[in-house]
Amino acid sequence: MTRYDEDAQRTFAPLPPTHGRGFARSWWGRAWLKALEDAAMDAAQVKTGRRLARAGAVGAVSVRPGRITAVVRDRDGTTHRADVLLERLSDAQWDRFLDLAIERSGHVAALLDHDMPPHLVEDAASAGIDLLPGLGDLEPECDCGAWDHCGHTAALCYQVAGLLDQDPFVLLLMRGRAESAVLDALQSHGGARGEEVVPHPDGVDAAEAYAVGDLLPPLPAPPGLREEPGTPLSLDTGTAPPPDVDPEALGFLAHRAAAEAHRLLAEALREGHDRQAVAAGPDASQDAVRLAAADPEPDVLRRLAEGSGRTPESLAAAVRAWRLGGPAALSVLEEEWTVEGDALARARAALESAWDEDERPSLRARANHWTVVGAPHQLRLDRDGRWWPYREEHGSWVPAGGAAQDPATALASAVPSAGDEP
Repeated sequence: MTRYDEDAQRTFAPLPPTHGRGFARSWWGRAWLKALEDAAMDAAQVKTGRRLARAGAVGAVSVRPGRITAVVRDRDGTTHRADVLLERLSDAQWDRFLDLAIERSGHVAALLDHDMPPHLVEDAASAGIDLLPGLGDLEPECDCGAWDHCGHTAALCYQVAGLLDQDPFVLLLMRGRAESAVLDALQSHGGARGEEVVPHPDGVDAAEAYAVGDLLPPLPAPPGLREEPGTPLSLDTGTAPPPDVDPEALGFLAHRAAAEAHRLLAEALREGHDRQAVAAGPDASQDAVRLAAADPEPDVLRRLAEGSGRTPESLAAAVRAWRLGGPAALSVLEEEWTVEGDALARARAALESAWDEDERPSLRARANHWTVVGAPHQLRLDRDGRWWPYREEHGSWVPAGGAAQDPATALASAVPSAGDEP
């Protein structure tokens, strides 16, 4: 029988209006919005819900396992109770979640410190556990009579992004477990795991095994993928290296090659993976940025900049983009393209609907760049229709955040909050 925290419930006070700002500032809030926008909800209802949420029309939000609830006020003053249901994780899925958290010491340390590391989403997905909602995962119920998502349930979904800004553990509660239950389980589960003794299999003498021949049992299945990449052999041979060999750079390259090979193998073994995508791989210029993102020593970093034809400053900007979105973000930084036809029509429609008339910033367009007039902020459109925020620093445009389907959400990431460094 599945053990949900049926009595667990949290209620959040209504959030103030967010005119001219995005809904989410944290990684978890933006990840929720991206999952919501990727869920193929009706565009008109999404637009209505976004405007209601921005206007502060969503009342106190009640969160409990598998359900979020709020009263939403229409522009005409009428109110409707909106509920959105999200599938709860089973006991088996929770056990796998706890196992993977314990296997990654960084995860369990962060969780016990009341922090939710973003990489938890990818690691959980690799174990068959979807924390963020996917297509069709958000089931609406509203007393307005709509049979599918309406503006009221869409507004409630947008409001959740703000709640995740306050506390990402809300996501675990929606999936079935309160924060206290997760932390208690981690502590008790981790202690039990620490007491387990792994038996060592008995070996067979090689001469005896050869003599038995065909009577031997079949070979065991190949071992599974190791949790971490292997450690390359030491390059310290006690002798001076050739004059054209840099041991430090070679050692760094060997470590990164092992890490990348481990990542590619894990990706290739994932069920449903498209192996053709791995075979393509990054080009040499991208690979230099990937290596630089691993924080090598200054001399290695200088060689990567020179080898990829970049200045130290441009390589730093490329690393910043890579960490925000990998090859897609790097392409947005370094490639300018002309938006035309259907892509231009969709971009203009997105910009038109993202803000109310009196809130819309004045934008100057050039190619796939839309710059805010009179402000050091910019939006860049990628070829998949996503918007990337940029900010002008020291006379150059640098990435300011991850991609978003909503231009207003993306642009809000370009504006530093009060606590950010200039």
